[in-house]
Amino acid sequence: MLYLHNAMPVAKRASLALLVALTLLTSASAGASGSQTAAAGGATATAYGIKVIVPGQAGGATPTISAPNDQVQFSGGFSYGTGTSGPLVSTGSANASVSATSGSNAIATASAEVSSLNVFNGEITAGSIVAHASATAKPGSATGDISGSTVEGLVALGQSVAPGGSAALGDWGSVRTLEAGSSGSGSTGYHGFVTALDIHLTADHGGLPAGTSILVGYAEVAAEAQPAEPVVPAKPKSKAKKGPKAKATKAAPEPAPGELPFRQPPRITPPLQTPGGHVFPVYGPSSFTDTFGAFRGDVAGGWHHGDDIFAPLGAPILACASGTVFSVGWNSVGGNRLWVRDGGGNLYYYAHLSAFTPSAVNGNKVNAGDVLGFVGNTGDAQGTPYHLHFEIHPVGLLGLGYDGAVDPSTYLTAWKHLQDVSFDGGNAWAPHGAVGTAPKSGAILISASDISSADGLDPGSLQRALRPISGEGSPASVASAKVNRQKPAGGQPTAAGPSG
Repeated sequence: MLYLHNAMPVAKRASLALLVALTLLTSASAGASGSQTAAAGGATATAYGIKVIVPGQAGGATPTISAPNDQVQFSGGFSYGTGTSGPLVSTGSANASVSATSGSNAIATASAEVSSLNVFNGEITAGSIVAHASATAKPGSATGDISGSTVEGLVALGQSVAPGGSAALGDWGSVRTLEAGSSGSGSTGYHGFVTALDIHLTADHGGLPAGTSILVGYAEVAAEAQPAEPVVPAKPKSKAKKGPKAKATKAAPEPAPGELPFRQPPRITPPLQTPGGHVFPVYGPSSFTDTFGAFRGDVAGGWHHGDDIFAPLGAPILACASGTVFSVGWNSVGGNRLWVRDGGGNLYYYAHLSAFTPSAVNGNKVNAGDVLGFVGNTGDAQGTPYHLHFEIHPVGLLGLGYDGAVDPSTYLTAWKHLQDVSFDGGNAWAPHGAVGTAPKSGAILISASDISSADGLDPGSLQRALRPISGEGSPASVASAKVNRQKPAGGQPTAAGPSG
């Protein structure tokens, strides 16, 4: 559910002059896929995980992906070069995603996420590197930002480097974080980029020559507003002699669904090793059937990459494992959708959400059982019964790209349903039966056993009547959930369920 076929064409061209105009022009721009501009009413996006640029040599990189059509690229471990004790540059997973929608409201997003970076045998290490950029343009207004971009756990030559900071690398180079630039009028268009981490060599080191750049986490977006159509005064009708009507030309017929290419899905169920185990991704009453591999004409590969979990509108959707959220946003197929990468590198895709919670932020760390959003039928599921489309992409199959999904049914059956998800300040509530509207993003309805002391004329009395809470925010704004595991007949709590 990650490739769209109805996006409008967008003009894309390289323009060095535009990059010169960016706020920060550093060596990061050398690793960019090429500056993008969007045609009127258009949007473009580009992202990649890592790129090693070596003067006079081929270098190395993970694939660069570009929109207008939505794309997601999964890369397993990346390595480049060979030193005395291993690769010169290596990473864990390196994922990238882009999305762009053209029209009167042009929207572009790009994200890249890299884990476990190791350069020059531990001289430079980082736990998580995320680049995220977004742009929106409509007539009279264009905005964008790089919120969600971060570098966590960066250590250079034994020195910790904070996000947004930089450090000298002895007498041979430098490391800089969150290099970004933007341009645009603010009323018609926006173009921006971010390189999360830039390692630049000013002298030969570790087998790489001076001038080498190691760029980790790159995202670039551009959106151009569609100009308002001028009002043309109507011309007076003239009684001209009618000529022969031109014969209409019929458009070429669309290919029949059966003619689309069909690639067979993997038929394996590898173990999903991740710290903390798994939980069922929907809280409360739900049901699902095994439709993995069924024909789907509107997605890449032509087959259903997951299972649909049916539940009431607004039922809480949970992080099935502890990990990192990425690619939060919208597309016309998945509607409100997001991805989660667990501690073992496995990926999980959630689609058709009615709304997100504040936990659903690119780069945010979540625990198994945290509420990410609510069941709905957005995207191409509009008009169908409310459900969550759920996919599993094991780390060992990420090299297959989006088609590296496996049948979720065995895992879903094994994972225990949660009995309670207790929110600080009250109990979660999911509607039962037909409900007209879903909860708004981040809103949790609360309950309490005794609120008799609350005074309707005192705005703060209801909060004081509830039990004390821990952490930040009022009870209605707390997004993280405490998970109470299902208890077996013996009465002792168990783990969240087998890991597959």
